[in-house]
Amino acid sequence: MPDVPAHASGATPTSTSEPGTPGAVDPAVAAEAADLLSVARAMAEESRGFLSTITEVASGANPDAGIPLLLLAVSDLLAAGARLGAMLDVVPPERFEPDIGPEPDVDALRIALANVLDGLDEYANVVDPLLGDEVETCALSGDLVSIVGAVAQGLQHYEEGQVLESLWWWQFSYLSGWGERASSVLRVLQVLLGHLRLDVDDDVAAEAEYDALQA
Repeated sequence: MPDVPAHASGATPTSTSEPGTPGAVDPAVAAEAADLLSVARAMAEESRGFLSTITEVASGANPDAGIPLLLLAVSDLLAAGARLGAMLDVVPPERFEPDIGPEPDVDALRIALANVLDGLDEYANVVDPLLGDEVETCALSGDLVSIVGAVAQGLQHYEEGQVLESLWWWQFSYLSGWGERASSVLRVLQVLLGHLRLDVDDDVAAEAEYDALQA
């Protein structure tokens, strides 16, 4: 992937004229704009995929696939978010966030996820491993919905044509909130999947071991 520069002017190249001619675009500016647009497109695609998967899991249509689907969706979103975190600051030309309307109501989604994850929803989480060992109780459903709200807001900016604003929001919210939440959720999902796949009764394990030895 191309390196993404620290700051963006907000200008999108509209001309390929030679330098020094009217309407010319600096090649470095054009390359910067193209790189930023590429990152925004990739993040928008991952955001749409994440939102679609969360909605599908919350519907309860395929409960057996719920944990694996969430594992894949959160992993993919974190991979996209990691690039945003590694980039230097994206700075929109305006110093205020454009109005994109009221925040979506996600209470129904949270309740649906909590129902699907009933019995598996709550987990213990270290608040800040760099500052101490304080532990808080979290819920997968609440964390997933908070991530939904953050990435959906960036996606709204992107779909309104506010590309730099969407990148700024995705980057800021990744570093300040949803990146950490998603990392915690991913670990819990991995542990859950390990328990579901590997925890078996001793009799079942002994029978499987016997069958393997006789094979």
